[in-house]
Amino acid sequence: MESIDRLADRAFGQTRGRLVRLPDDRPVVFIGDVHGDLDAARRVLETFPQPEYNLVFLGDLVDRGPDSDGVLRAVAEAKLRADRSVHLLMGNHEAWAVQPFRPADFWEHLGIETSRRLADALRILPFAAWHPAGLLAVHGAPPDLPTLDAINGVEPGTKSWRAMTWGDLSQARGARPLAPIRPVFDRAAFEARTDRLGARVVVRSHQPFAPQYQFDDRCLTLFTSSAYGNGPRQVALLSPGYPVRTAGDLELIEI
Repeated sequence: MESIDRLADRAFGQTRGRLVRLPDDRPVVFIGDVHGDLDAARRVLETFPQPEYNLVFLGDLVDRGPDSDGVLRAVAEAKLRADRSVHLLMGNHEAWAVQPFRPADFWEHLGIETSRRLADALRILPFAAWHPAGLLAVHGAPPDLPTLDAINGVEPGTKSWRAMTWGDLSQARGARPLAPIRPVFDRAAFEARTDRLGARVVVRSHQPFAPQYQFDDRCLTLFTSSAYGNGPRQVALLSPGYPVRTAGDLELIEI
């Protein structure tokens, strides 16, 4: 069997920029944190065949659950079969090369060299995806940038990177971060950032106990794991030509 670091390098090692621009002529499925839930990953890949569907994994494929290796392999193999229809955004659990964290059971069991090679392969993952309907997908929170294209210039480890991979959202003004590495943004920050980027709706994951809908239903927090999260395993479907006024316009599907 091919080593996980080599497989990931083949699948994800050829970056096309930090911002994925999604086509509007095919349905798009957004998948929240999977966190080692191989059954969830397989169900997504089988239920929404590629390239008929575009799949956007919002990050955090690994750690916490029982089969992180299997999840990463399944998504990497799907990426190799249908490169332009399968996208993995960087979550904080893909950012081991940039910001080590705990718990990190998957990374810590790999061994030093395999861990380093895999972390380097995932270091160049995209940070966000954009759909022409006015939807921005990130793992954590929208960045403080003047334009969408500026996302392509974001470097790992910067404030904008940390917002997208580690950022929490809170309805409480001035809420404190859960940890120094996890910035937190309130309604005012969310609205200012999305308005500058021209985003009506944000789809994200990362924060298991956040309300599913926030900020007048402009933000959807989505989880797709039995190993971690607060509710059923769900994905969000955006059909072509369907108007998106709020996050409630996306179809939630349990898997």
